[in-house]
Amino acid sequence: MAFYEHVFLARPDITAQQAAALQKTYQTVIEENGGKVAKVEYWGLKSLSYKIKKNRKAHYSLMNIDAPHTAVAEMERQMGLSPDVIRFMTIRIGEFEDKPSRF
Repeated sequence: MAFYEHVFLARPDITAQQAAALQKTYQTVIEENGGKVAKVEYWGLKSLSYKIKKNRKAHYSLMNIDAPHTAVAEMERQMGLSPDVIRFMTIRIGEFEDKPSRF
């Protein structure tokens, strides 16, 4: 299996609890497809550098994932269909960092 860092942005008009529920939903998708989520961080509601789908703010979330590509592809497919997710990016990495991120 490979290691991935995945960041997604959720619409600003949802609550922090709904953003946490989105994290849990996508964590479940990964686990059902044979992977595991090593770390989940909620970075909060932050301003965007430029408008994305007419939004100036978004809820930021980070997930460190240890999963096969098929699990990540399924999660990304479901994120693409979700009206609450406005942007996401997944990057394959060599190893996870032990310490928390700067945010």
